[in-house]
Amino acid sequence: MSDPLERYNAKRDFAKTAEPAGTLAPGHGNSFIVQKHDATRLHWDFRLEVDGVLKSWAVTRGPSLDPDEKRLAVRTEDHPLSYATFEGTIPAGEYGGGTVMLWDRGTWAPVKGKSAKDIDKGHLHFTLDGERMKGEWLLIRLKPRGKEKRENWLLRKIDDAYAGGTDTLVEEALTSVATGRTMAEIAEGKARKSSPARGGGPAKLVEGGGRTRSARGAPPSTTAQKRRGSQRGVGSSPGRSSTTRGVVDPSLRAGKDFPAFREPQLCTLVDHVPTGSGWLHEVKYDGYRALVAIAGGQAKVYTRSGLDWTDTFAAIADAAAELPVDSALIDGEIVAFKDGKPDFSTLKDAIASGGDMTLCAFDLLALNGEDLAPLTTIERKDRLRAILRDGPRLQYADHVLGSGEELYAAMCREGLEGVVSKRADAPYAGKRNRTWLKAKCTLRQEFVIIGWTPSDKKRGFKSLLLGVHEDGGWRYAGKVGTGFDQARMDDLIGRFADLAAEAPPVAAADLKPFRAALRGARWLRPELVAEVAFAEVTPDKVLRHASFLGLREDKAASAVVAERPEPAPDAPEVHIKVSSRDRVIFPDSDVTKGELADYYAAIAPVMLPWAGRRPVSLVRCPQGRAKQCFFQKHDAGSFGDTVHHVDVTEKDGSVQPYLYVDDADGLVACVQMGTIEFHGWGSRIDAIEKPDRLVIDLDPDEGLDFEDTKRAADHVSAQLAELGLVSFPLLSGGKGVHVVVPLTPQAEWPAVKDFADRFARALAAAEPDRFVAVMTKAKRKGKIFIDYLRNQRGSTAIMPYSARARPGAPVAAPVSWTELRDLDTAGRWSVRDLDALIARASSRALAGWGVAEQVLPDL
Repeated sequence: MSDPLERYNAKRDFAKTAEPAGTLAPGHGNSFIVQKHDATRLHWDFRLEVDGVLKSWAVTRGPSLDPDEKRLAVRTEDHPLSYATFEGTIPAGEYGGGTVMLWDRGTWAPVKGKSAKDIDKGHLHFTLDGERMKGEWLLIRLKPRGKEKRENWLLRKIDDAYAGGTDTLVEEALTSVATGRTMAEIAEGKARKSSPARGGGPAKLVEGGGRTRSARGAPPSTTAQKRRGSQRGVGSSPGRSSTTRGVVDPSLRAGKDFPAFREPQLCTLVDHVPTGSGWLHEVKYDGYRALVAIAGGQAKVYTRSGLDWTDTFAAIADAAAELPVDSALIDGEIVAFKDGKPDFSTLKDAIASGGDMTLCAFDLLALNGEDLAPLTTIERKDRLRAILRDGPRLQYADHVLGSGEELYAAMCREGLEGVVSKRADAPYAGKRNRTWLKAKCTLRQEFVIIGWTPSDKKRGFKSLLLGVHEDGGWRYAGKVGTGFDQARMDDLIGRFADLAAEAPPVAAADLKPFRAALRGARWLRPELVAEVAFAEVTPDKVLRHASFLGLREDKAASAVVAERPEPAPDAPEVHIKVSSRDRVIFPDSDVTKGELADYYAAIAPVMLPWAGRRPVSLVRCPQGRAKQCFFQKHDAGSFGDTVHHVDVTEKDGSVQPYLYVDDADGLVACVQMGTIEFHGWGSRIDAIEKPDRLVIDLDPDEGLDFEDTKRAADHVSAQLAELGLVSFPLLSGGKGVHVVVPLTPQAEWPAVKDFADRFARALAAAEPDRFVAVMTKAKRKGKIFIDYLRNQRGSTAIMPYSARARPGAPVAAPVSWTELRDLDTAGRWSVRDLDALIARASSRALAGWGVAEQVLPDL
């Protein structure tokens, strides 16, 4: 019998490398590991334990959660089981020389009916239960073309509860699951961290940062770096606050107390879905409203009335406790699925029997001691998406911006309950108001059981009598006689014994019209709340064709009132009058001033989280982009009340009024004054000295094409990743790409500028034929200028979704790293692509774009 580790041992000199020698182990386990390997080319080594060895594939771009992404996986030699714990550096010149990180680990299993022998057949369908990779996956061998030295396979995620965005695993999971170290720290031999990654995300605490492979000679890091997250990092969105940030409630601080329960925000019933891009729309889930409080690696689940039901929803609490946060308060709906759809009756059965239940999370009220309620709905949802990685117990509630009518029609066709619409720019009110609305496909609501009528058969009762609060008392609302199985009927009869009452809670005079229907009625104290579906309400306010769905033990009887749909509000209006709407601003594409104003009014919900409440410099072109344009950053009092200013002390001690906007009216007012472009500081007005983002602006020489810029951006991102920093690409709308690094507002301007300076110069020194870090025109020929000077106090960078004063009216557009690879221009979208840009903002590709909580390591 041949030795399966013969090739492994032959390729290595164990006197020079710290890798373990290959000895065959008995092993009948089912472990898997993934090692991030920065050798000649960065890749991820995917290894499955089979027959005492680790079957291995080199995945060139790493695993992706997107089922549409097929990643090349090159089959390599079998490795010994002892390799499963290897992390370190293979010496240069040796086979595989470079840094190796233990990036994931767990167990695997073939799906039912399959086996590990399917590897020999070239098609392996399996499940993973790792710290980062979970759910179903496929490995498929490609047909050889005759020139391959090794087998080429494809690794693909199956579309299940764990599927997600494009490259979110490899782009944001930057630290070792075993030691919490970055690649740079492993390369430098730094000690392991005290808290490696938990729950599938990057390490919660990453000390230092080290230097990039290309940044030779840079000093090692000595400061602590805080990094949380899974889907897109966690916490401080880059400059995303419509109000003062950093308000910390002492009860929310990590490791002390659970975030306190607060009253959940409630929806107002309306007769149709509101229109306009100012609303975001979610599925209306058929379940129990819940708030989940997390602190110190534990979680509690509260009902909408504040009851602690952690024991009832223990599996959800356990999953929430694993989220990579210090503390959090999450709002959502607990559901159980039947035939792939939330079903209330199934949920009641699951509660009774301990069956499977899922929290569909749709809001985040507090995170790591920060009160998020004042932030806008979009900001809170972005922060929420950042801490969640979907699974069978926790799922992120997706939304769409605009297009609510289409979602409503689709939900009704699918037999779902309806749609919840929320103002994109609204804070969390903690009460019922008109910023959260619900439109129902079917008529259903809660009623209080005020009595029952006996059955003339062996069944326990004929019907339940229902009531609602009205005018300070109780009103009879009809009866329900269907929807009961024997178990539910027995349960209700058992409860009735303790609630029996001599008289009805409804005034006798009010019951007089219904005497015939209520003959023989037995009355109850009004304490039980029932969920009831019905066909209509008659003119005398009683239900027709009602069906019992289940008891609602999460809602107090005192809160039950009759729901009557109100008219849905109109689309949020912009109150700024735009003159000369027909004036052509972009002569090459005939885009007018009115079109540009309408673009900014509509894109405001997704643009303002980045550009709002941030000092801005405006590019004003009063006669159009082809005429004279100029920058304006100070308030001269000509913009009106909707454009504001913040006083900033300059270096010379003078105080200057810098412009900022905080709503759609402000954006449009700027357009009225001839503005085309919005450029923003790297900090917000409430923390002016502490940047919340760093921007590496890659500006290519005229002789380079966009492919060169894309490769440069990808390389910059990889170097930042080695330091443990997550970054995101922004198409400039011109000819370049901005690599955006979100930051927790902590370091001040001198430190941020110094980091950017050192990082840029180190890259330029390492690859002088490719990069330059000085502005001198003569030295930039044929190279890409790394413009780090955008990261100094008072400097600005183009804001996401801002139009550019360039031919075709292009806009600066966020993209994913996967999307960037397939684009051929930095001006892919224009102001006339408004619908596509709004749809993209809530798409899987941009899930959590730009959201991360991280601080800079020292270079």
